[in-house]
Amino acid sequence: MNAKSMPELERPPAEVVLDQIPACYWTVNRAGVFERAYGDTMSLFGKPLSEVAGQPAASVIGPAALAVWQERFDRAFAGEFFVLRDQTEGRIWSITVFPLDAGSGVVHAGCVARDVSDVVTANLELRRTVMGALKSQDSQRSRSGKFLHNVVGQNLAALGLRLDLLRMDLDGQPPAACRRIEEMQPLLESVMEQVRNFSYELNPSAVERVGLRSALERLAARVRPEFHGTVRVDVDASVAFQPSGAFALYQIAEEAVENAVAHSGGSSIEIAVRPAGGGASLEVRDNGHGFDPADLQELRSGLGLLTMEQHADGAGLSLSIASDRERGTVVGATARSPKGG
Repeated sequence: MNAKSMPELERPPAEVVLDQIPACYWTVNRAGVFERAYGDTMSLFGKPLSEVAGQPAASVIGPAALAVWQERFDRAFAGEFFVLRDQTEGRIWSITVFPLDAGSGVVHAGCVARDVSDVVTANLELRRTVMGALKSQDSQRSRSGKFLHNVVGQNLAALGLRLDLLRMDLDGQPPAACRRIEEMQPLLESVMEQVRNFSYELNPSAVERVGLRSALERLAARVRPEFHGTVRVDVDASVAFQPSGAFALYQIAEEAVENAVAHSGGSSIEIAVRPAGGGASLEVRDNGHGFDPADLQELRSGLGLLTMEQHADGAGLSLSIASDRERGTVVGATARSPKGG
């Protein structure tokens, strides 16, 4: 007797509820038979519950997909737990496959399938929006950086020269006037240095102009006053990478460092760049409280991680994040070699 042939009042309330959940739950035995099935099987298999529960997989799953599903069941019977994405009839499914041990060994493969089409579509739209915002932000930052460098910086430099001329014109006059000019010049030089540094930070091409090492050192210098600990930068001089890769590595490092400063609660941040497969590998490590890896999916909805992923995707980098409550967080990104190796 399958799940649907039993009168609703005689079935356990939990099974009645499971049948109405907009997802699929089922178990398959070693003979390849769907012993139990609940939920919306029509959307995934094109068959109602009455034609799934108690039926062999070969009669439920189409010939083209049968071998794929059999391989998944075999992995579960071998003790493997895994999550995957699948696409059927234009719908996207998140599928969890796991072994069911009755005490004497794995006797069933359990599966849970959820329709995540709307979530995936929304995520893609969010990524497009973020990418557009990033491009707009980079454009605005570039304009602001150029204005500070070309207009404000040059006018301040011109003002410094005029102060020098004024001091020479006042040579021999009362020393108090010259002393005031001398007091103004260090202040002007300090403002010029701050404008220069800020223009470098705002301009996306700053990494190309000053190099990744200098850009990372400027980043470390900028966050040190906000961080109650040490910030170290170590860039191997032999590293080679494409300009776009260097810019993306810097953007990822900036996001990772700012997250560590704001949220890690640690006492150390290390930024390292090493050769890797003919390219470059970035690692930003902190010794803070970290987070549970199970929370990573939730973190993906945050703008910071999404921004890092967009920069990595745009430059063809591989991005990795590892964290635990005991040892802190490590953000890694690897760039291909300039020759594409």
